[in-house]
Amino acid sequence: MRLLHTSDWHLGRSFHRVNMLDAQAAFIGHLLATVRERDVDAVVVAGDVYDRAVPPLAAVELFDDALHRLADLGVPTIMISGNHDSARRLGVGAGLIDRAGIHLRTDPAACAEPVILTDPHGDVAFYGLPYLEPALVKDAFGVDKAGHEAVIGAAMDRVRADLAGRAPGTRSVVLAHAFVSGGQASDSERDITVGGVAAVPAGVFEGVDYAALGHLHGSQTLGERVRYSGSPLPYSFSEADHRKSMWLVDLGPDGHIEAERVDCPVPRALARIRGTLDELLDAPDLARHEDAWVEATLTDAVRPDDPMARLCERFPHTLSLVFAPDRAPDDPDVSYAQRLQGRSDQQIAEDFVTHVRGAGPDEQEQEVLRSAFDAVRTDATLREVAR
Repeated sequence: MRLLHTSDWHLGRSFHRVNMLDAQAAFIGHLLATVRERDVDAVVVAGDVYDRAVPPLAAVELFDDALHRLADLGVPTIMISGNHDSARRLGVGAGLIDRAGIHLRTDPAACAEPVILTDPHGDVAFYGLPYLEPALVKDAFGVDKAGHEAVIGAAMDRVRADLAGRAPGTRSVVLAHAFVSGGQASDSERDITVGGVAAVPAGVFEGVDYAALGHLHGSQTLGERVRYSGSPLPYSFSEADHRKSMWLVDLGPDGHIEAERVDCPVPRALARIRGTLDELLDAPDLARHEDAWVEATLTDAVRPDDPMARLCERFPHTLSLVFAPDRAPDDPDVSYAQRLQGRSDQQIAEDFVTHVRGAGPDEQEQEVLRSAFDAVRTDATLREVAR
């Protein structure tokens, strides 16, 4: 059976100030073309279909269009909800949609109720483990501690128990949305840490033929049978080195796995560049980034005038500007508290301006700071009197 494993569509999400809906629609078209051209037998989507619990209308319309087009292809699709999705909203109408071959698995209690698909070699059981918020599901799963490893372990125990009661030779696929140990995170995933460590060991998925994971945005192989597809599009500059793709997985009659990465269309390359403003504007080797989405880190000791506008003259798609001035480090033996001893609030504020900007405040700015501190002191005095 040939599977197409994808996840983390994040429909409705923007990249900095760039609306990504057209790029997301292009990805959906690419997914459908891949299903047709590569003779895919089933599509699995491992969570974070939407970017937020109440998605914008345009994102809902795109998802609705995707469901109709997938159903028209006659290729079964199994989806789970992720930590960005509202499980209840995503799962509305799941029973009816099942009849069209679109199987939405958003109820944690149903994690051991598989979707059964059949090929010439027998049955394949698809188990959907939606994102399991430990504090919300620990009682239902009978675990004492509200931790990710505990609740996913309990869910997998149910999966293995159901699988053990099926016909010998039944192959199995688990969809899960989790942070699995060994995976490399990026800046665009929402932190799911609850009650301590969020990561779960890959061994928790032992006993199934393939674990199709979602949550981390980089395509990763944690073992022959445990993989992240990653997001099909970049959602932070920490993903500049990612190769955006889906997994095309062939599940053999004996459970043997062969996997191939299928690249996704990305509307524009990402680039992180660093240096003084003059260096970035003049360096010949940066010409290759002139059409990319750019994050520029300026190392000028003093913040230059109008840096974004000047950068955009060469790099018109600059989206992020970071200041990290190259300065001599302070004496490590002098603590922050020691450096502040004997200094007034006004002096500390002026030092902060100097640290951030590279130059101290002028006379007019000093007067603004002085007026602000006077107002704060006056307000504090009035509050004390009122008591």
